[in-house]
Amino acid sequence: MGARKRIRAEQLKEARSIRCQAILRNCPISPRKMRLVADLIRGIEVNKALDILKYSKQEASRQLEKLLLSAISNWQQKHEGERVEESKLYVKDIHVDGGRTLKRLKTAPQGRAYRVRKRSNHVTLVLDGLIKTEAEKEVEVQNSSN
Repeated sequence: MGARKRIRAEQLKEARSIRCQAILRNCPISPRKMRLVADLIRGIEVNKALDILKYSKQEASRQLEKLLLSAISNWQQKHEGERVEESKLYVKDIHVDGGRTLKRLKTAPQGRAYRVRKRSNHVTLVLDGLIKTEAEKEVEVQNSSN
């Protein structure tokens, strides 16, 4: 392996180690239904997204709520000593891909059979925190002292 490839591979490995994500595979809900719920929380702060999912009546929201809690737990493991509330975590990216489709036959009239497709999906959820710059921290200290 050349030097450039090795350096690039190390950079990608470092970027992946910082990235906090959670993946849900083979969820037995159709991708279309899951995308409707995923669009509700894309780009929203984590606590607000949890509230949205908790009070949503779709079954997909229960699955996404568990996935979001898993992603928060992954973030906490990588950032020990930091609090979720102070880091301003938000859902950076969430995408739903189609999983495998189970094909079944349903009996129909006059000796026919209809095909039933039971779809599943894969969901990837990525969290990111709004990192405060030194200037923002100084402004907060000044505001709190006033």
